[in-house]
Amino acid sequence: MIRIGVSGWRYAGWRGDFYPTGLRQKDELGHVGERMTSVEINGSFYSLQRPTSYQRWRSSVPDDFVFAVKGSRYVTHMKALRDVETPLANFFASGPLALGPTLGPLLWQLPERLVFDESLVATFLALLPRSHAEAATLAARHDDRVPPDRAFTQAELAAPLRHAFEPRHASWDSPSARALLREHGVALVHADTAGRWRTMGDGTADFHYVRLHGEQKLYAGGYSDDTLDTWASRLTQWDTAGEDSYVYFDNDIDGRAPWDAVHLLERVGT
Repeated sequence: MIRIGVSGWRYAGWRGDFYPTGLRQKDELGHVGERMTSVEINGSFYSLQRPTSYQRWRSSVPDDFVFAVKGSRYVTHMKALRDVETPLANFFASGPLALGPTLGPLLWQLPERLVFDESLVATFLALLPRSHAEAATLAARHDDRVPPDRAFTQAELAAPLRHAFEPRHASWDSPSARALLREHGVALVHADTAGRWRTMGDGTADFHYVRLHGEQKLYAGGYSDDTLDTWASRLTQWDTAGEDSYVYFDNDIDGRAPWDAVHLLERVGT
């Protein structure tokens, strides 16, 4: 399975370009769903969303569409993975499970300052739910930051959950970090950041998670045809090997992200 899309979809600069002139803002996600196979929800990184939002997003796309959900920065950046059982419960209670079968991997983007600490990371990994049912059990332990009438703590289906880590400190580019992630089946994100942060590769899980933040400029510019051809070949190789992949373009500033996603989809024929 190859899933390709963009990180977020509500960008004013895309209107009148990727989004046709006159397209209603509430129909933009539906337009993405017609042209791509996945999208990364990044509003969940900045604040707890509502179940009604997840339900609305789900209803806007085809049944076989997949959402990746970006984990809370309160967990990753403010708490820096420490003492986060209740914040994790709040995050899962805020609505990701309302996506049902369209819920894909959970992305945990880490701050650049976060040095790899094997004990700390192992404790965090042990807290992460590995199925919809485990996520529902964890969500039920939420506190009053998620009011009871806004909590979604039900598992619609029996299915596994996947997790991916995007660290930015060079200490994560190590055998010990990879071994720990591999032990827990967590993907190490392949992040292309125009040289801003180290590209660490992946190979720590049975799936691949790729974030393309920019080839020449961070969050800006577009990807060349040669680079898209290279990615298409790599994705096809993974697919042939029976390995799933999720790819998200985050070079949104100049409006190239959605077009790059569409052009890569054309190359892999999905």
